[in-house]
Amino acid sequence: MREGGAVQQETEDISTPVGDCASCPYRETLLTTGRCQPGDACVQVASGRQIYRFFRNNPELASDYAADPFWETRAIVVPYLPPEKLTGLLDDPDPVVRRAVARAVPITMIRHFLNDSDREVRIIVAERLPAGLLVKLLDDPDYFVRQRVAERVPVGVLRHMLHDREELVRKAVAERLPSGWHALMINDPSPEVRRIVAQKVSPNQAVRLLNDDDLIVRLTAVERVPAEALRRLKNDPDPDVRDIVVRRLQQ
Repeated sequence: MREGGAVQQETEDISTPVGDCASCPYRETLLTTGRCQPGDACVQVASGRQIYRFFRNNPELASDYAADPFWETRAIVVPYLPPEKLTGLLDDPDPVVRRAVARAVPITMIRHFLNDSDREVRIIVAERLPAGLLVKLLDDPDYFVRQRVAERVPVGVLRHMLHDREELVRKAVAERLPSGWHALMINDPSPEVRRIVAQKVSPNQAVRLLNDDDLIVRLTAVERVPAEALRRLKNDPDPDVRDIVVRRLQQ
């Protein structure tokens, strides 16, 4: 229960917090003009929905609540705050507030969150940081942060991520590698990665994948290698491989 004497109003099977307007400083201003409403748009109760509606109606009051003790109020007012007010929330103890701040701060301030303890904050950084500065997150401990980096980093930097320990990161790398580089990932331990590689290597390089352990990788390679490389596969143990070989040789 927030300060201001919030009470509970039972509406069928849903319990809705309703603020006590008698002790509210807005009872003679906002309430009389319909800009707040008990049980619907109210900053006096611990209800994110009501607090959101309150500041949607009264964004000019956001700065008065930048240091509110309730974390959800601080997070909700962030989009309405001027940049100078956001600086006071850069190190907010609540990660949800810092996430909101990371989305709202000017790009010049986003580097403050590079080493934030919350992965979601760092993911926002990876999505907003200028591509040229993403090298600072290449070794982030969270794979999802590194995946976002792999999706945005300049292609010349991708060589540093070829052997990332996480398959999803390497898949993102394989999707973006410039032509001619995919041969560097032909021996990747993940068949999911090699399937991407098989689609992107040159036909001559694809020959190296004809004996891959993964059937989909082999089938992709069989479709792409030069015809002269197919003759040794006419008696392949897999019928799907043999069908493709026969079809391509007939063509």
